[in-house]
Amino acid sequence: MDEPGHIRRYPRPAVAVDLTIFTLRDADLQLLLIKRKRPPFEGCWALPGGFVRVSDEQDQGEDLDQAAERELAEETGLPTGAVFLEQVRAFGQAGRDPRLRVISVAYMALVRPELAPVVCAGGDAADARWFSTAHLEQQPLAFDHHQIINAATEHLRRAIRTTDLAFELVPETFTVAELRAVYEVLEGARLDPGNFRRRFMRMVDDGVLQESPGKRATGSRKARLYRFKPRQT
Repeated sequence: MDEPGHIRRYPRPAVAVDLTIFTLRDADLQLLLIKRKRPPFEGCWALPGGFVRVSDEQDQGEDLDQAAERELAEETGLPTGAVFLEQVRAFGQAGRDPRLRVISVAYMALVRPELAPVVCAGGDAADARWFSTAHLEQQPLAFDHHQIINAATEHLRRAIRTTDLAFELVPETFTVAELRAVYEVLEGARLDPGNFRRRFMRMVDDGVLQESPGKRATGSRKARLYRFKPRQT
């Protein structure tokens, strides 16, 4: 194994985190983009993110997850812990950043619909805006961010089939139809309402969901509200 003195002889890349921050509003899967204030790609839309902070050999700085949580709070204005956050994969193609060799670790964040309107741009961004993922292919983006978005979107769609991530994209209390809409958007297909309701009620019977006080107006009738059943500690 090389000693520290030998390690310094090797060129070292910078490490960054990029955030794919999704929400779902009006049956539309949306992604948060920021407008870059500085070069490279000044004035271009890009994913929020930044470099992992490193101090020195004694204090090596923050972990990847800490960097992602910090950037998420800085870029959205939302408090730490308010948003689901998960690592997707790393992107390290040479030349992806014109400044220097940068390896970026992509994260996926899921913002509940009621929090999406309060998201605001961080100090290092000229603007922040929610974009429909249905039209992103035509939108010029900085760096290799189209590739990162495609990977994160596919990661989300795979996870929705095997986990309960769909619950991160509905309000804290939700109707059967609101949860069904999340699955329909992410799976790209209409679901039979009767079959989905039976699937939903099985989750109630299994103790995953519970009925919540109140009802929500949906057209000519009011629908029951549900929420996650708190886990016993």
